[in-house]
Amino acid sequence: MSEPIYDARTFWDLLSRRASATPDTRMLLDDSGRSVTFAEFRDRAERVAAGLQDLGVGEATPVAWVLPTRIETVLLSFALSRLGAVQNPIIHIYRRREVEFCIRQARAELVVHPGVWSGFDYGAMVDEIVGGLDHEARALRAYDALPDGDPSSLPPPPADSGADAVRWLYYTSGTTSDPKGVKHTDASLISGGVGLARALDVSESDVGSIAFPYAHIGGPDYMVAMLAAGFGAVLVERFEPAAAVQAYARHGVTMAGGSTVFYQMLLEEDRKSRQSAGRPAMPALRVLVGGGAPKPPEIYFRVKRQMGVPVAHGYGMTECPMISQGSPGDSDEQLAHTDGRPVHGCKVSIVAVAADGGEAPAPVGIQGEVRVSGPMLFAGYTDPSLDDDAFDARGRFRTGDLGVLGPDGHLTLTGRVKDIIIRKGENISASEIEDVLYAHPKVGAAAVIGLSDPERGERVCAVVETAPGADDLTLDEMVEACTAAGLSRQKVPEQLEIHPEALPRNATAKILKHKLREVYEARRSVTLTAREVYEVRQERG
Repeated sequence: MSEPIYDARTFWDLLSRRASATPDTRMLLDDSGRSVTFAEFRDRAERVAAGLQDLGVGEATPVAWVLPTRIETVLLSFALSRLGAVQNPIIHIYRRREVEFCIRQARAELVVHPGVWSGFDYGAMVDEIVGGLDHEARALRAYDALPDGDPSSLPPPPADSGADAVRWLYYTSGTTSDPKGVKHTDASLISGGVGLARALDVSESDVGSIAFPYAHIGGPDYMVAMLAAGFGAVLVERFEPAAAVQAYARHGVTMAGGSTVFYQMLLEEDRKSRQSAGRPAMPALRVLVGGGAPKPPEIYFRVKRQMGVPVAHGYGMTECPMISQGSPGDSDEQLAHTDGRPVHGCKVSIVAVAADGGEAPAPVGIQGEVRVSGPMLFAGYTDPSLDDDAFDARGRFRTGDLGVLGPDGHLTLTGRVKDIIIRKGENISASEIEDVLYAHPKVGAAAVIGLSDPERGERVCAVVETAPGADDLTLDEMVEACTAAGLSRQKVPEQLEIHPEALPRNATAKILKHKLREVYEARRSVTLTAREVYEVRQERG
């Protein structure tokens, strides 16, 4: 078994060293039966790089690509890394507004798209965008076929000295304003992926899975972990739970997941398999891994009870791909109630901010804003005017998240700075209430939001997505659950809304609370009912 590669500085060096160390190991597989080894992937990526070079792509050429998760997408990305191009991956569920903003600000000279995919004409969208740009650009369809050329025409691969050059532009979702362009280097992305590999204690014997958009910041994160440790992964182009689980079982996937919503879907498929066939849906599975959204403790315990494997949840963001990560060797309590330890190389600080703006380090166990520094941190925004507010005087990135560092060094996220509900001057954490709601069998998903209220400043509103096959949660049941969980009186939601469809989510399945606020801000039909029920119960003892 080869040694892990933790010291590579560029993506191409990492791939080359892995292909030399374990050339015949399968690197990528898909649900149609295709596969490619590490050596085959390296050789094909060089041919694609030569083909792109024939189209005018070279070092520092800005290239945007909006493609689904498939072998060709990963090949294209590494071909661009071989040339030292600046690539702007765009998540393929984004549409005209976001895509155009990214292409225009990145000044992409080549925009790669899949043509018509999943009923949407990306080619027409990109052609229209390119036609209206104030700089010269061209569109290229590259879905099942990629540019091809003679590798002997290529210049030498990027040297380690170029590892700190900005080669990646990732854009935040831009759900409430224009997206923010985040600048990364090969070195910063590799640092994040190595942190993930170390935390998960992965090895060549593992088989991973990528069911999320590869254009997400988690794409290179996961790919670096694969190349560093030498394991392959199954790519899922369109995530359909039953089909994905069958592919995972067929290929012996040991690590699956993506985010909380993926855990829930995999739980349901496993339940069906145990009920109908008397066996787990994914026999080789050893751990569920994910991040991108909060993980209620009850989800962890459901997985552990039913599937017999732990959930190693992590925390990161576009600006800092890996911040903390649970490890399969952590205790159940640590995995259920924290977001893991800070990954290798990442420094996490908890800062208490006073009402007058003063700052001080928060003691162990005390909540404050999470700030981070380390080699995986981004190199700033494409709009430099955003940088001043993003970093503090010590150069630490202000995440905007609230958290607590425990005595064991584990980080527990407690909410967003902007997601705290202020009711009658008291701060209420939405995530604490959401954890209680997720434990109820009638709740499939939940979001707690603050809505404007003339008497309280904000009132607490619980928005619930009903679990499959269950009746809707009632006000009485919600109050009873909150009371039984020991929530203080002021934290019990004053408003319950049963959302008529799936809660709105972004590309990584994170619930979009601002959308829910837009819907329910004007609704007051059941306001105070839950509070009145609660107060009556208190009076009656």
